[in-house]
Amino acid sequence: MSVLTLSGRVALVTGSAQGMGFATAKLMSQNGMKVAMVDYSKERLDKAVASLNELGGEEAYGVVCDVSDDKEVEKAVEKAGRHFGRLDVLVNCAGILSSTKIPDITREEWDRVLSVNLSGAFFMIQKALPYLQKSKCPRIVNVSSTAGRGGGVENSMSYSASKGGLCAITRGIARQLSPYHITVNAVCPGPTRTPITDAYTPEQLAKLNSSNLVGRLGEPDEMAAAICYLASEEAGYVTGAMLDVNGGFWIG
Repeated sequence: MSVLTLSGRVALVTGSAQGMGFATAKLMSQNGMKVAMVDYSKERLDKAVASLNELGGEEAYGVVCDVSDDKEVEKAVEKAGRHFGRLDVLVNCAGILSSTKIPDITREEWDRVLSVNLSGAFFMIQKALPYLQKSKCPRIVNVSSTAGRGGGVENSMSYSASKGGLCAITRGIARQLSPYHITVNAVCPGPTRTPITDAYTPEQLAKLNSSNLVGRLGEPDEMAAAICYLASEEAGYVTGAMLDVNGGFWIG
């Protein structure tokens, strides 16, 4: 039996066809929460949804969406809300990584990273708000990064800016949505073993691990556990918080 109460509610999780988004959707489904899985790749999403539904947890439902497109975001939220009849939890996990150095960052790359990582999360919150306002236990969980807390090490400044901005809007939105009893928090993972870290070279990974007190990458399931805590009924007294899950990579 889980120590957290998740059952009986519906979550929308972006970036959930792989990595920590998939791990989060899986943990939620296995603990009694219906999940709208959102991702831009239909092929990958179909496989992820089928994989979860075969495990026998609560229903997983796939919605294809590029979160950098405001119109697609609006349609995705409407589709998920219409399918389940409600949305109680929003997890903004979709993100792209960049390790481009300062002299080489183009405006196109800068805009793309911020559009997915920051704007995508904001407009997901905006469009999901009418559903969350009706929920008896509404939660928003944004997935930021140690790069948003301390500036990053091997990532580009576009990535750091997007994740730092996500921390900032988490606090601001928490304040503005408090009258609706909607909690808004962020999980800030350290380097985690997901497809996104495949972009790093062995030398970059070795440098990251040497800077980590635990001496290894985090696992998607470890991030999912933190996200599920903030999504749970038990986390009702936590809002505007940055939960650092990084193995001591950044300790302020």
